[in-house]
Amino acid sequence: RSLPHRNPSSTSRTYKSSMESKASKAKTGYRTHNCGELRIGDVGKEVSICGWVQKSRDKKGMAFVDVRDRYGVTQAVFSNPLDDTSTEEKKAQKERYEIAAKLGREYVVQITGKVVERAAKSKDKATGDIEIVPSSIKVLNPSKTPPFLIETKTDALEEIRMKFRYLDIRRAPVKNALILRHKLAQVVRNYLSGEGFIEVETPVLMKSTPEGARDFVVPSRMNPGQFYALPQSPQTFKQILMVAGMDRYFQIVKCFRDEELRADRQPEFTQIDCEMSYVTQEDVLNTFESMIRTIFEKMVGHKFDKFERMQYSDAMEHYGIDKPDLRYEMKLKNLTKIVQGKGFKVFDDAELVVGIVAKGAAATYKSKKKIKSLESLAKSQVVGAGGMIWVKYEEGKVSSSVGKFYKDEDLAEWAKFTGAKPGDLLLIFAGPDFKTREAMGKFRHELGTILGLRNKGFYGLWVVDFPLLEYDDEEKRWCAMHHPFTSPKPEDVQYLEKEPGKVRANAYDMVINGVEVGGGSIRIHDQAMQMQMFKLLGFTEQEAKDQFGFLMGAFEYGAPPHGGLAFGFDRLCSILGGEPSIRNFIAFPKNKQGRDLMIEAPSAISQKQLDELCIATTAKPEKPEKKNPILEDHERSLASDFGSSQAARWSRISSHLENLDTASAQLLGKIM
Repeated sequence: RSLPHRNPSSTSRTYKSSMESKASKAKTGYRTHNCGELRIGDVGKEVSICGWVQKSRDKKGMAFVDVRDRYGVTQAVFSNPLDDTSTEEKKAQKERYEIAAKLGREYVVQITGKVVERAAKSKDKATGDIEIVPSSIKVLNPSKTPPFLIETKTDALEEIRMKFRYLDIRRAPVKNALILRHKLAQVVRNYLSGEGFIEVETPVLMKSTPEGARDFVVPSRMNPGQFYALPQSPQTFKQILMVAGMDRYFQIVKCFRDEELRADRQPEFTQIDCEMSYVTQEDVLNTFESMIRTIFEKMVGHKFDKFERMQYSDAMEHYGIDKPDLRYEMKLKNLTKIVQGKGFKVFDDAELVVGIVAKGAAATYKSKKKIKSLESLAKSQVVGAGGMIWVKYEEGKVSSSVGKFYKDEDLAEWAKFTGAKPGDLLLIFAGPDFKTREAMGKFRHELGTILGLRNKGFYGLWVVDFPLLEYDDEEKRWCAMHHPFTSPKPEDVQYLEKEPGKVRANAYDMVINGVEVGGGSIRIHDQAMQMQMFKLLGFTEQEAKDQFGFLMGAFEYGAPPHGGLAFGFDRLCSILGGEPSIRNFIAFPKNKQGRDLMIEAPSAISQKQLDELCIATTAKPEKPEKKNPILEDHERSLASDFGSSQAARWSRISSHLENLDTASAQLLGKIM
């Protein structure tokens, strides 16, 4: 909850150190040391290193080669004896220099030589005090010119980097993200094992059950016309493990959901899945709050205070969202009563008029163009508001988009009610209660990011007492807000039959920095209560048995009270690493269309495979995209003549010019 004194972007130094401390154990038949461990104390040693050529610079009298591996970069210096080949050593030195001078980026090399102290030291590298004077160099494998620079900063589009993911992983940001992921898994396993949890693997091929998102389905060749589903979560299996007496279970598990994608969502993702027997909500919250404290302290040196507990109803009222970022204030203010009755129809007809105060933002949004950018954000799909009203408070002056309907005294009253001061900006939405409040919550989230209020520190809380059910207007029925196995608050069971909307769930979400990192509930362990829940959700008794008969059957043999939760492993990685997207923390992620660009999946399968599975498809085969050969030739030419940076830029340009006819492309090639 408390804020640290460092920016999350500095995290890499913390999580890399423990990995690199063990680096010297990487001695093999090819190398004595890796490229990140040689220091001033190694001067005079004869060493061998292996890696990729990060950079090769021929200065005529000398050739400098930077060799990179997972652990770092080491420089080797090759002297050019020029025309002096009078001795065998001079001839060998000349050969080594000529090999070094011709090295391309990403060649794989082995260099053996003596460690010497560098005359011009580099503070940017951990190995910057030394260099190697080689006695031999061997090219283990040449490389094509890569389509983008393998450096910390690259100008390549994400789609290109995903297509060549094996090259992207060589870059420090992606490599370090995967190291962070590895360390997080270690910390989680060590903590939970120490708390008496055991790791149990559950099936990947399971039964399709309604859990909100679409299932990925897998046809069964041995059972024609029948399908497995890939698990959206191991929910029913972990409950059965409690019935089986395992008491404390966890698993770092792959889950699958066929849903729309975004920066923090992938079709296949990883959960820290946990369940416990004989526990109350308080037991679960204390156990896993302690785990998160341990993770953040070990990974990034941050110590949380005790997490705040916030009611769902308070979160929605004050922040308009059930996962508020509390690193900044900006509470929602209900203006309905003080703005209505002045003849402004938008406000007068609204069920709710709600505003937020952006402190000190009046100067930032001084121009009409800037204000319009906020109006566009408000009406975007991300926020979903019908429009936005603004009031700008400046020293001795107030202006507003509704100035013709309200006097300065009215606007001053709004300022007093909301706490707005000179220099602040008041932003207002109006409309149906829930939709407007939710839109303002999303807007607050986005505005906090724009104003730089969400880029430092960590703040954690629990959101508790969610509604058990929510009404689906389209389907005209009640739906589980979490899932059908969540238990109601005991004191609210009385409302289940006649007033189900009043029932609160024994459910909880952990929120860090405005991101839901985990959630769970105390489960229903009584068969009669579970059947009542299924009935309320619209299942007939037969449908409930068809879908969940295995679970209901298990409950007949003595199910203990139990509860648990699951954490988004990928999301935890992104928060710890200070990145908005989870894709860098996944070795081989999918793009926004759910495609793996590197292996070109999904893809069509053969008719023979379809026949074996008794499947026919109605989808028409897609025609492969045609590349313009002139553009492809020019891209290759740029790569060989000028290097990968220019080639990447040309790739970006050419991606917008694929529809050029041949003559136009030839003309463009001449111009370029």
